[in-house]
Amino acid sequence: MCQYACTVPQISTAEIPLKTAPEVPTTKPPHTTAESSAEDTSLAPMDATADKEKPLSAGLLPGETVVKEGKAAILFPSANEVFYNPVQEFNRDLTCAVITEFARDLLAQRGVKVVVPGEKERVLVSLSEETNEDDAQTEEKNGAESPAVTATVGEKCERGLRVLEGLAASGLRSVRFALEVPGLQSVTANDFSTKAAALIARNAQYNGVSHLLEASCRDASMLMYEMRGKKERFDVIDLDPYGSPASFLDAAVQAVSEGGLLCVTCTDMAVMAGNSGETCYSKYGSVSIKAKYCHEMALRIILHSLDQRAGVYQRYIQPLLSVSVDFYIRVFVRVFTGQATVKNSASKQALVYNCVGCGSFHLQRMGRRTSNGKHMKYSPAAGPPVGPECEHCGQRHQLGGPIWAEPIYDLAFVQKVLSAVSGNPSRFGTSKRIEGMLSMVTEELEDVPLYYTMDSLSSTIHCSTPPLLQFKSALLHAGHRVSLSHACKNAIKTDAPPAAIWDIMRCWEKANPVKREKLSETSPAFKILSTEPSLEACFTVREDANPQSRKRHLTRFQENPQAFWGPKARAKAGGGIATNLQDKRKKCQNKRKNQITDSSEVKNFHCKKFRQVSSPRGSCAAIASNCVYFRQKDSTEKIYSASHKKKDTWHLYMSHSSSLFTALPKQCLSIKQSGWLSDVSMPFGFLPDETSVAGTLLLIHCSSC
Repeated sequence: MCQYACTVPQISTAEIPLKTAPEVPTTKPPHTTAESSAEDTSLAPMDATADKEKPLSAGLLPGETVVKEGKAAILFPSANEVFYNPVQEFNRDLTCAVITEFARDLLAQRGVKVVVPGEKERVLVSLSEETNEDDAQTEEKNGAESPAVTATVGEKCERGLRVLEGLAASGLRSVRFALEVPGLQSVTANDFSTKAAALIARNAQYNGVSHLLEASCRDASMLMYEMRGKKERFDVIDLDPYGSPASFLDAAVQAVSEGGLLCVTCTDMAVMAGNSGETCYSKYGSVSIKAKYCHEMALRIILHSLDQRAGVYQRYIQPLLSVSVDFYIRVFVRVFTGQATVKNSASKQALVYNCVGCGSFHLQRMGRRTSNGKHMKYSPAAGPPVGPECEHCGQRHQLGGPIWAEPIYDLAFVQKVLSAVSGNPSRFGTSKRIEGMLSMVTEELEDVPLYYTMDSLSSTIHCSTPPLLQFKSALLHAGHRVSLSHACKNAIKTDAPPAAIWDIMRCWEKANPVKREKLSETSPAFKILSTEPSLEACFTVREDANPQSRKRHLTRFQENPQAFWGPKARAKAGGGIATNLQDKRKKCQNKRKNQITDSSEVKNFHCKKFRQVSSPRGSCAAIASNCVYFRQKDSTEKIYSASHKKKDTWHLYMSHSSSLFTALPKQCLSIKQSGWLSDVSMPFGFLPDETSVAGTLLLIHCSSC
């Protein structure tokens, strides 16, 4: 008998008494139709305590619920000790589909045939031209001589894949791998939380996959560092952290096997989309820009970071699929080793010059490579591609990046995943959305980084927005390639230069004129429209302007199926009931919309900075009249302040107090007590402290302000 037989030995029910637990009557059956979506009721936690007999028979602890997703049924505590977000069902479904096709390709080289339940026909491994009859006969002969070993879901395959989920939380993703992905040798579900690791072990037993799934309670980075040996590496590593994966990337690119699959999720979109470019640089080695194409730029930033970290160890990446979904991004890359190929890394990265006025962008490659016969010559790139000012609007440029400038997906692989999902729609609950998303990915221009948006183009010149198909047709008539983007609903990806795009917008503005007299001479709109177009745009709609995904009305940009569809609160280390996320948002946000105007509600004590003794008035640089912690009721109202020299300021205050010292500005009062107040003059001369100054003007000359 072959030592690589991929069958599971017979396991008695006594060994796994909870194998039939997913069919407990408190839950609904898994998704069985393509119409099932992320808002289905099966995603909601189901109360397992309705019947007193059910928790005992299902092995539930008090307060636990059962969450069903796909073929998995997960025990989930009511306390917020372990993180779970039902919104990411699409993420998990897509990952199962990608790993299945990756396993199909990789295990075919090892002589293992992958069998997926529900597939009527075997999904094509290659989307190239159809194999000829000679190749088919050769395959039949080879198959007759050495029959392929089959691998099915739920069975341990000795030649199969070794999978690691570094941050598993409840273990839902790993359990789904064991139940839905064929050809697995082992699945390691790791989490640093002891409570999460214990829950993973219980869920593995609850779903009857203890022979495949192993729970681990380790630091994810240390676990991957220890598995860097060539014989110990994992074939698939999945990282889905709460926030940034930056701290795990260095270990991940070392612990994945040769040609292995690395799956990474980033949910820190505020950083990667341009709100904190300096933080993005510290984490990913790239400066993000707050532009309309920020979501695709985020994908290219994480790919750049992965390639940069892999290059340290003479490794490089090959992106299979990169998508921007909801509030996160997800990338699937293969990692290879090759010193010669790593030299190409510099020419795969690019800087981004973004105009702050009109939004035009240019890419500058970091390196340059030219073929010289059998050899490759490497040299620095020439640049920059732009001048000091934008040639279209005269505004300055922002510099972002470097980013990954090569294709962000493998077209042949994406088509295989799309074919498998569309051919077996009952396999996943979000099959319709996966089909729509991947269809848009295959229609994108893979060699054109970033995109423009229709609303930003029209708002720049203050004109009405042209219809999407008409604008695409105008670019096609002009001889340029154009496509949509899965990352933004009204995005346009094109190889046309910015000059051609603005020429088309000028032609559109002539047919839909704006009021030129209201435009400022320094505005981008005035400078762009002051130039005559160099071409005559044709806005007649072409047949090829409308992509197939749009014609077929596929689910491309779904509306949020329920309120507050997005990220959830972080799990608490000590457990306890989670604070309602909506209450937290009301407490922490919109502070500027409801400012306190009543002085009685303002704190009237000195702030910590003011009380510091590093200087006579502390290290606080704020003027007392603008400090909410240092106001006193009915003190003074600042009317005028003028600075004539450095440290020589005149303040004009209206006093609402009867005492001069309480009427003085607080920083000046502190100075007077220190003997620094050089002059206090009033229309009636200097008044002592006991004299009332209410309703009078105070002209204060302070040499320290």
